[in-house]
Amino acid sequence: MKTRREFIKISALGLGGVAALSSISPLTRGASAIEKLLGLNRNKPRIVKRVPSYCEVCFWKCALWADVDDSGRVVNLTGNADDPHCNGRLCPRGTGGIGMLYDEDRLKKPLIRVNGENGQTFREASWEEALDLVANKLKEIADKYGPESIALFNHGSPGHHLGHLLKALGSDNIAAPSYAQCRGPREVGFEFTFGTGVGSPEPTDIRDTRCLVLIGSHIGENMHNGQVQEMSDAIDRGATIITVDPRFSTAASKSKYWLPIKPATDIALLLAWINVLITEELYDKDFVEKYTTGFDKLKSYIRPFTPEWAYGITTLEPDLIRKTAREMGSAAPAVIVHPGRHVTWYGDDTQRARAVAILNALLGNWGRRGGFYFKEAKPLPEYPTPEYPKPSWSWKDVTNDKYPAARLSVSNALIDASIHSEDKPARIKAWLVAGTNLPLTIPQKDTLEKAFQDIEFLMVLDTMPMEITGYADVVLPECTYLERDDDIRNEPHRELNIAVRLAAMEPMYDTKPGWWVARELGLRLGLEKYFPWKEYREVIEWQLSQIGTSVDEMQRLGVKKFEGRKTPLYAETPEDYQFKTPSGKIELYSEQLESMGFDAIPRFTQHPEPPEGYYRLIYGRAPMHTFSRTANNPYLVDLMKENSVWVNPRVAALWGLKNGQYVWLKNQDGVVSHFPTKVRITERIRWDSVYIVHGFGHHDKKLSRAYGRGANDTELITRVSVDPLMGGTGMRGNFVTFVTENPGKEVVS
Repeated sequence: MKTRREFIKISALGLGGVAALSSISPLTRGASAIEKLLGLNRNKPRIVKRVPSYCEVCFWKCALWADVDDSGRVVNLTGNADDPHCNGRLCPRGTGGIGMLYDEDRLKKPLIRVNGENGQTFREASWEEALDLVANKLKEIADKYGPESIALFNHGSPGHHLGHLLKALGSDNIAAPSYAQCRGPREVGFEFTFGTGVGSPEPTDIRDTRCLVLIGSHIGENMHNGQVQEMSDAIDRGATIITVDPRFSTAASKSKYWLPIKPATDIALLLAWINVLITEELYDKDFVEKYTTGFDKLKSYIRPFTPEWAYGITTLEPDLIRKTAREMGSAAPAVIVHPGRHVTWYGDDTQRARAVAILNALLGNWGRRGGFYFKEAKPLPEYPTPEYPKPSWSWKDVTNDKYPAARLSVSNALIDASIHSEDKPARIKAWLVAGTNLPLTIPQKDTLEKAFQDIEFLMVLDTMPMEITGYADVVLPECTYLERDDDIRNEPHRELNIAVRLAAMEPMYDTKPGWWVARELGLRLGLEKYFPWKEYREVIEWQLSQIGTSVDEMQRLGVKKFEGRKTPLYAETPEDYQFKTPSGKIELYSEQLESMGFDAIPRFTQHPEPPEGYYRLIYGRAPMHTFSRTANNPYLVDLMKENSVWVNPRVAALWGLKNGQYVWLKNQDGVVSHFPTKVRITERIRWDSVYIVHGFGHHDKKLSRAYGRGANDTELITRVSVDPLMGGTGMRGNFVTFVTENPGKEVVS
């Protein structure tokens, strides 16, 4: 009988790593404490080389220079001035990369789960032993159930390398939680409208826009670096900013209009805006006539959805709805209704993204200056390896056609397929997890826990002892991005460009790069032909040679720009533009969706209201933190060490709450946050909602700065509204109330 997998706090091991580092008390002041920690003299740093890299603290991947001193340590990070992603300026997260490198809480050695006298624990192991164990388990499971029974959950560059391994083995069950938990609905919504998704970075021409509309998009707190800079420039040039948000966000504070919308009513506002544009003939008539189909049906459908109708739903004054629609119309086509990033809210998210796309189409901004430009990437050849074997089944087969519009693997579908029941045996038997902390990412913790117990093997590759490592059978310590060569960045942008990531220093402790881990496992699994290189530098050198450059040149440049775009930046030529839709035009009315049994035009549906005494839980980002990955970073903790819950003064008075008071949060299903969080009383939040920054409330004491700091919003998200089109998990349908007395959970040590 299989032993149940217990959550193990790695801290219980008292792992030493480098004794001098582990004996230091928790840092209280980022940079100065790091200097003390390393015994470095920062009065006269002697920089001996600059190494090109790009950041991995978030997905924006800003190119940077790592300054290395004469002791071989990285002492400073600066943005690469030639990089269109950052224009030479790093955000707080980017400059905090050194904190990631020198965090003494890092994973230092491979760990293997064992059964001891007092239950399950981890023991340190050599790389050879750990990799042999992983390879043997993967081979055993692949032989017994087929390679497709192994799934990968990933985020960031290590996922690419393990994905290559898994595909070589014969499985394509690879999921990035960022699809179903974050951006998937906008990709699908825009595909059904324009024939193409949005992608990342988003091709929004903010630098030239006259009007920017942010509906649930938090530029400045999400810290999408290039967009933050362009928005600042646009404001300086007099662009109108319109922010729709139940919370007075940073972006709202820079806006001409703030629309404090009632949560869950966004589609009603979008329909009312479309109504005003059409009835007042503010839309781009020439563009709509030439490039769209279904306008007459949209015009007929939209007639009842007036600003007065929307007022009763959104609580936004009809005059405000009209004024903001007219601002968009007068600025068109140099106007952007931003598609957002984290858009999984209420289960109808693809249709809300469709409404955003239709609104943009009416404004005629697709392929227009100040709207959406046509982005393009520098083609980068794949290093030659054999074709992958064709899997006998994939993630699509475990969904039973539930999510017909899903373009990428849906993480929750793979999790469901990992749970055994009498009528539905589990098809996924083993997980590889790289760079994503699933317990603080995936909603519905009970389902995730069941999957942890039912899978036969779990390997985690990470830099930090996150919650996910506590469930692993084997933990492999990855070195940070500053300690490894890695994939060439060739993300699409205005200009064709590439950036390189070269190792600035040797890996600290007994850590290894993700590419090395994947290759070593591949060799043990008999997949040598898929890993014909010894060092990943060989792959980088070959790819660069194919596009007319070299490692030597890229070491000097860091970022290289290329001529020769295949398409213009804007569609300013008279030729007809063909969209990749069934009709070849922008589809305002989607016959494709209609044939699938879905609404051809988005419609507003009522969503659940909070019970009496409860408030809608809204969560978001902070500019100095990325999800839960940076909550222990000594540089960034110095900027924000814990989250707080924003509470409207009317609500605070009703509950007798004081500013700075610690409270626990309890959701509608009786789940209470493990740790308390501070109350922040502010007029910047509607009375029917509370707001909290995501990524705090870590449970592992090995995270000496993050443990017990603030509340973990993910554990309060027990109800999920699933998008029927693509499987996105809408997480904004949860409600919380306040617990002012200690509920008896584990206290902060």
